[in-house]
Amino acid sequence: MPPLTFGFEEDDDHIRHNQCHSPQRARIRGCLGHQDQFRLHDLLRMLTVQMQNQDPMNPIESSDYAVQLATFSGVEQQVRTNELLAEMAGRFQQFGMADMAGWIGKEARSNAPIHYDGTPVTLSPNPAVGATRAVIAVKDAQGSLVAREEIPVSAEPYQWLGAGADGMPLPHGVYTVTLESLNGEEVIDSRPVEYYALVNEARGGPGGTKLVLKGGIEVAATDITALREPVS
Repeated sequence: MPPLTFGFEEDDDHIRHNQCHSPQRARIRGCLGHQDQFRLHDLLRMLTVQMQNQDPMNPIESSDYAVQLATFSGVEQQVRTNELLAEMAGRFQQFGMADMAGWIGKEARSNAPIHYDGTPVTLSPNPAVGATRAVIAVKDAQGSLVAREEIPVSAEPYQWLGAGADGMPLPHGVYTVTLESLNGEEVIDSRPVEYYALVNEARGGPGGTKLVLKGGIEVAATDITALREPVS
């Protein structure tokens, strides 16, 4: 019977349990992701079966067993190292959440969609260099253009009142506001405009910490560009 060998090939993520315990080939990479992780006691059990079923006229060399044990020992150590790193990452995320807790109740600046409830929103426009005109284009949640409004070519804060194309207040809801920088009639730059919104909550998750803004708008903490006390 040939000695037990280990494969490090790229296997499918959904390897079956019986494949993980096959005496012919221990698919280490797949088994490590299984909830019943392949451990040292599994190897010893497999080696015992191998010894019981070996050809007595051609027994396996003791050096082969040593190589197999050494190979698995390295893999086992790597698994434990990965588990430790994952635990450390989780702790670091908790530390990040603790820091984000201090942001709750403050106003954060980002270019996330805007929840409009009839209250003016403070925009932070930043027209492109060379712009002679600046226009904000407002789209609703369905992506339909509902308003265009010319604003000063300036980086000074601008109060958006939420007016539609007819000058009447838009219905309450979520809107995307884009700043178009023009030189004459030519659009030379177009990008979502930043604004300030109250931070109501901080949430952790696989993708990192997210802040929940007024109206339930979620934004990654890494996308926040400024923070301030609420303006009364």
